[in-house]
Amino acid sequence: MRDEIFSPSELERHYDLAPSPALAAEMADIYAKMDRVISPPDWAIHAPYVAAINKLKKERNAVILAHNYMTPDIYHGIADFVGDSLQLAIKATEVEADVIVQCGVHFMAETSKILNPAKTVLIPDMEAGCSLAESITAEGVAQMRAQYPGAPVVTYVNTTAEVKAASDICCTSSNAAQIVAALEAETIIMTPDKYLAQNIAKQVPQKRIVWWDGACIVHERYTAKDIADYREWNPDTRIIAHPECPPDVVAEADFSGSTSGILDYVHREKPAKAMLVTECSMASNIADELPEVDFVGPCNMCPYMKKITLEKVLWSLHTMSGAVEVEAEVASKARVAVQRMIDLSRELGL
Repeated sequence: MRDEIFSPSELERHYDLAPSPALAAEMADIYAKMDRVISPPDWAIHAPYVAAINKLKKERNAVILAHNYMTPDIYHGIADFVGDSLQLAIKATEVEADVIVQCGVHFMAETSKILNPAKTVLIPDMEAGCSLAESITAEGVAQMRAQYPGAPVVTYVNTTAEVKAASDICCTSSNAAQIVAALEAETIIMTPDKYLAQNIAKQVPQKRIVWWDGACIVHERYTAKDIADYREWNPDTRIIAHPECPPDVVAEADFSGSTSGILDYVHREKPAKAMLVTECSMASNIADELPEVDFVGPCNMCPYMKKITLEKVLWSLHTMSGAVEVEAEVASKARVAVQRMIDLSRELGL
């Protein structure tokens, strides 16, 4: 069935979506998780959508998987499971619901479909892409294999199903170093993020890592000078960077880790001031959990992640629009690479 065209007015015919301070008050337990970053008037706007989605997902036997870069209203209001790419990939293998709604970007929904070919996987906006996923094709992987014969291809999950299918094993920023170190080959091809590969090369010096020339539009915009200048102006701030940032940025940071690694670090260390050198919603989603931490400094917004909104999630569930499909042969090959990542991560205790 062809997806219906997104229509806010059609939603209003079926659901009471008018701002409601009364409903907002009734849902105070949910709001308490984000009241530091979302104002009461804004919560009165969000609450009717949150209530409608949470009711509808039960009727549809659906679960919502939300990435750490989702906005707080999604992350705290409607998600059943939250996490980084590895955590969501693992959770996708465990859910029993008939429908998975992926609040993230398209490659994440593809990964869920690859791991759950019999389930319906929805993404609320088909235009929620990824600069990394768009930077490489299966032909690009073939070029790297031809240039480095015999070298295994470790592909970041931020890629299309076709690229995963052309690879030997996938990785995420939270397990890349361990996976590369565990492979027997001396030369390892990493695609498509050159900065992640360069940062991993420093962590695993016993391997020769070669990489594709791709980068994340969020993280490549940070510069070492920006970080050094901010530290000079704010010397008591703990600077925490994602490994998709350029290596000189990571070198300026006090800590570097995946989205889950960043969350673990901040919860463990509880610095008085913290600057998260990553996507903006990271700090917003943990602000209420850590009132003792002042999250400061600049951040960069991912335009793709921000295409996912409460309104679009409700539309997707209401119409069952945005179903993600992966051709069977491609899915079968890609599943091998993703499952190898999951299995090796578990074997390594990650």
